[in-house]
Amino acid sequence: MNYPLNSKFLAGVFVGTLKFKASAKRDHTSKTGRWKWENGLIRPWFCLPNSHRLLLKGRTCSLKFRLISSWLILLLVGPMWGQSNLDSNKIVKVLSFNILHGRTTKGDFNLDVLANLIKKYDPDLVAMQEVDFKANRSKRYDLATEIGWRTHMVPLFGKAMDFDGGQYGEAVLSRFSILQSRVVALPNLPKQEPRAALEVVTIIPSGDTIAFVGTHLAHEGEAGRILQVEKINEVFSQNEYPTILVGDLNAKPGSEPIRILQQHWTTSYGIGEPAPTYPSDQPRIKIDYVMFHPENRWKVLDRVVIQDTVASDHCAYLVSLQLVPAK
Repeated sequence: MNYPLNSKFLAGVFVGTLKFKASAKRDHTSKTGRWKWENGLIRPWFCLPNSHRLLLKGRTCSLKFRLISSWLILLLVGPMWGQSNLDSNKIVKVLSFNILHGRTTKGDFNLDVLANLIKKYDPDLVAMQEVDFKANRSKRYDLATEIGWRTHMVPLFGKAMDFDGGQYGEAVLSRFSILQSRVVALPNLPKQEPRAALEVVTIIPSGDTIAFVGTHLAHEGEAGRILQVEKINEVFSQNEYPTILVGDLNAKPGSEPIRILQQHWTTSYGIGEPAPTYPSDQPRIKIDYVMFHPENRWKVLDRVVIQDTVASDHCAYLVSLQLVPAK
């Protein structure tokens, strides 16, 4: 939570405490002869039980005591003051989540488990992979709409291929209104599943327009993934708006597809060892990503690998990004 603190408030607390003068009177009912504060009462917002009556042995509050009190207050509120400098309207929480076409690792079809995980971490934008649209294996449900309804988010499905009496592809959930969208078919080699990238353009609470792209690259081999990331770079690196790329890329950090993407995109995990995201029961490799472009428009605030061994065979990957002014 961000508290509306500023420098004037802190200065007022400090100066006000230094100017504090209390009159004390003897507690004639006390056999200990202690003095208690009756006037000049300090009531900070974080007051402890019974802090309305401080028992002191002297008649006046020493300057030392007042200085210590002032600095304690500053130490307590200082971190929150720093947090208040972050414009929450420019912070976007994005989630990559391979939903295993609605089935849990126990083998049952359970959309509530997926929705509960999303609601718990409260993202603004979600890119979901392995999403069925009215396919027989998923009870002919429109999974994006079903999960969107459960999470109170705007759903959008993007078809990669026809499948099992319905369709299969990507989906996006958005906390914000969707201005426009497009599905970009990605190239695939013979006998490989067709893949796609689903893009939405939206306006975040600060009034800034951003693009959000969800995708799922080929699992059959690196050659297909290389073709697909080259297409992604060709299409989305020229976007008019700051863009976030999210998805199950089926490629490890340092692999050729990731190196190609990094020609235009910045990874969210930085230089250090990236946390693994697959499989969810014992994560060993990282294949789920959040990237962004251009680099100077985004700042990574936080990243969390969500290890839920039931919801999916992938860990969900949550990243908080701040949109910063163009330099």
